[in-house]
Amino acid sequence: MTVVGAGLPQLLALAGNAKSYAERLFDFPQIGALDPEEAELAIVKPARDKGADYIPEATDEIVEQTRGYPYFLQEWGKHSWDIAKVSPITLKDVTAASTEAIAALDESFFRVRFDRLTPKEKHYLRAMAELGPGPHRSGDIATLLEKPTNSLGPLRASLIIKGMIWSPNHGDTAFTVPLFDEFMKRIMPGTDW
Repeated sequence: MTVVGAGLPQLLALAGNAKSYAERLFDFPQIGALDPEEAELAIVKPARDKGADYIPEATDEIVEQTRGYPYFLQEWGKHSWDIAKVSPITLKDVTAASTEAIAALDESFFRVRFDRLTPKEKHYLRAMAELGPGPHRSGDIATLLEKPTNSLGPLRASLIIKGMIWSPNHGDTAFTVPLFDEFMKRIMPGTDW
């Protein structure tokens, strides 16, 4: 007796429910920004643990500048702490610290990512930056680059694999970290990019 195909319906059902390697490869969990209350706590609590405080306008400014992104909160908090002469840390301290925090991010966090890019990838991201923080429709990026949308698919896919951009919705493209659009404008200024 031959039992060819025994269990085939169950096997096909299991295979249909399993994620392929490619689907798992491109499944990026979204960590994202903290909500404003969590971001404020991330700034204020470490300072209070060391006997210092922030005025509310100062924490509001940090949350706004960092978009609640955890690593950026740490940078702004560190530089605000270093600049402040006394507690509480003021809006003036945070404003002065912003210049240093952005410079530190440019030289380390952003630069490391930028240096991994090919010239075409840099050009694509600079076009995205020209459109603003995003997300942006793939067609809008293609229009700015004066290219057919479908011709940019491989370049877009390469940037997704490198973790530079992601697709929050079909046809949309967004930077994976906030403020990268502003960095791209600083590192590739003007219109000759």
